[in-house]
Amino acid sequence: MLVALFARDKDGALQTRKDNRQAHLDYIEATGVVAQAGPLLDEAGEMCGSLVILDVADMSAARAWAESDPYAQAGLFESVTLTAWKKVIG
Repeated sequence: MLVALFARDKDGALQTRKDNRQAHLDYIEATGVVAQAGPLLDEAGEMCGSLVILDVADMSAARAWAESDPYAQAGLFESVTLTAWKKVIG
């Protein structure tokens, strides 16, 4: 199943994101369940959140992935939403 993870960073947490970025990217590569991903950008073009499309067995697996993400472990996010998603185009 495809699951969209939509996360917003805490205010003033850009350095936390930068400090944990490589661990986050390594986690994505190691887990092999990310179909698409990228940072959300604010009006100044700075990273302020994440959009990750997970290809997992079920919502429980998506939650487990999200909780183990180095960004989540570092306390980067103000909020995280997981929503089942259906790919139609692309």
